[in-house]
Amino acid sequence: MNALSGAMTDSMTMVRRSLRHALRNPLTLFNSIVVPVFLMFFMVQVMGGAFDVGTDYITYATPGLLILTIGYGIGPTATAVNSDMTTGFINRLRVMDVSRAAVLNAHVVAIVLRTLVSVAVVLGVSVLLGFRPAAGPMEWLGAIGLVVLAVLAIGWLTVAAGLAARTPEGAALAGVPLMLLPFLSSAFVPAGTMGAGARQFAEYQPFTPIIETMRGLLTGTPAAGTATAAVAWCAALALIGHVWARVMFARRA
Repeated sequence: MNALSGAMTDSMTMVRRSLRHALRNPLTLFNSIVVPVFLMFFMVQVMGGAFDVGTDYITYATPGLLILTIGYGIGPTATAVNSDMTTGFINRLRVMDVSRAAVLNAHVVAIVLRTLVSVAVVLGVSVLLGFRPAAGPMEWLGAIGLVVLAVLAIGWLTVAAGLAARTPEGAALAGVPLMLLPFLSSAFVPAGTMGAGARQFAEYQPFTPIIETMRGLLTGTPAAGTATAAVAWCAALALIGHVWARVMFARRA
């Protein structure tokens, strides 16, 4: 119990450290808040009139933009994890009575906290632009839970990629695929309207069921099939990322 309490205390200390570093990094705030808000305005106000999705475009696009927000906030995290490893910070903890794994846990927890704030800001902007969610209390709880699950999945993959990279510059590229994949999903247009190849890719990649589940929750029409697929994808990716991170951490620490 004492060891568990110590690990929890170490993790909270490292979470505060990660959050302080994020607040001091303008790129983190720019990527996680400014870029998603700009994309919201651009896709809805500039491009929205060009798409026929069977409903108000802002109602269709907002769920995808909320999930896309997760990807835009992770790039600096991969760099921070890599920096902790390559600068010797984690190795210095070896001579101290500190849980080294707490550093990795803290980065993931910090991503969750930052992302919840970013998603709330983007959602607020969408409401100002005309989005009117029809979700009830249970749907809102489901939407929040889905965001947390998606962040845990993407967060662990990002931490693992940051540990695997040899340089901070290489780590910075780790988040690029996760930022681009939502554009090749049903985030902005239905997958059925895409050309051959792109349509199949959009239908079977992980972001599409996650976005469709978020869309159903926010519009008050959740579907069990897409929700099951979304949770399964999140759980699988989180497990892969966690195992990968632990292996890389043990190998390089």
